[in-house]
Amino acid sequence: MIATLAGCSAAEEESASSSEDRGVFERRNTAPDPADNALSPRSAEQAYARIALNCINKQYPNKISHVLNSAADVAEPAKLTPVFYGCFDWHSAVHGHWLLARLWGQDLVPEMDEEIAAALAANFTAEKIAGELAYFQAADRKTFERPYGIAWFLQLTAELRDIANGEGGKAEQARLWLARLQPLEAVIVGNIKDWLPKLAYPIRLGTHNQSAFAFGLFLDWAARSGDRELAGLVREKALGFHRQDRNCPMAYEPSGEDFLSSCLMVADLMRRVMTSEDYADWLSTFLPDIPDNGSDDWLAVGIVNDPTDGKLVHLDGLNLSRAWALEGMASALPASDPRRASLLASASLHGNSGEQAVRTPHYSGSHWLASFATYWRTRRGIDENSSNPDS
Repeated sequence: MIATLAGCSAAEEESASSSEDRGVFERRNTAPDPADNALSPRSAEQAYARIALNCINKQYPNKISHVLNSAADVAEPAKLTPVFYGCFDWHSAVHGHWLLARLWGQDLVPEMDEEIAAALAANFTAEKIAGELAYFQAADRKTFERPYGIAWFLQLTAELRDIANGEGGKAEQARLWLARLQPLEAVIVGNIKDWLPKLAYPIRLGTHNQSAFAFGLFLDWAARSGDRELAGLVREKALGFHRQDRNCPMAYEPSGEDFLSSCLMVADLMRRVMTSEDYADWLSTFLPDIPDNGSDDWLAVGIVNDPTDGKLVHLDGLNLSRAWALEGMASALPASDPRRASLLASASLHGNSGEQAVRTPHYSGSHWLASFATYWRTRRGIDENSSNPDS
């Protein structure tokens, strides 16, 4: 079903009908377009940076996943986790900081550089990070935000490493922040290394607990940090879990609250642990129905009927994560592979659909969708990826 405003013109109705035939949900976004306001950001990157700046220190509303060991553990989010307490939940606060580091480090919003650097510096203090570390080291916290939130944390420190490896003032600043975050990073990586050998089965959910998405980010971090032990553990699990996977049931996707594709995230993971030729063969059996004619209508985008519903709005994120996974899959195939065109066409369809939702006035989506859009727009995990042994 397509959501439209009453009184559509004939042209709009014709366009809507065409969209419906292709499985596209055409959102009539009620959020003001920043391009319509001379005082507002004009580029998507500026808009996304503003969203993150507005939420990384916004404590409420807040959803915490918190184990209380005693009455002493009853506290406000900013007391429990002094760095990552905004953006509604811990993991969204983490990738909100990543978004800012990404745009700042890539020089994509130079007119906002000073404001972004000040915001990151205010949160990446030794005192605040010590509070985060204390939280992770408390009893019964080894599973906190595992694997989704800690995967995003490693994406944040991987980003800072990339910036730190450059030259100039930004590199110097990134080295300082990274040094402060490394004790927390070490605890998180240690917890992952303790967990992986015990994980008997893949977690194939379309939400936070999914293993494939997290494994991909773990590998990208390991490639940048030089942690061969973690890279080996993740590769072993990825191949053990998914090497023999066949005929992944895309027809069963999406589930009603997915923001990650169970099938496509596995495919995006496996490109990181296979040569291009092996990956092409594996993909033929894992997703045998990918067309080779360049069409974009073989995979319908997700539909959100109520963007104010924090669970239903997950499907906007699914469209964006599908977009980057499809692009990642295409990037790993040989240049002559005829499936590449259809993968990229569907990626464009999904990404453009997902981006319509990012500037929503509803905090249920805005507190996290900008990070997903930034990950897709900046090709994170693709252009810079060095995890694939064939790359």
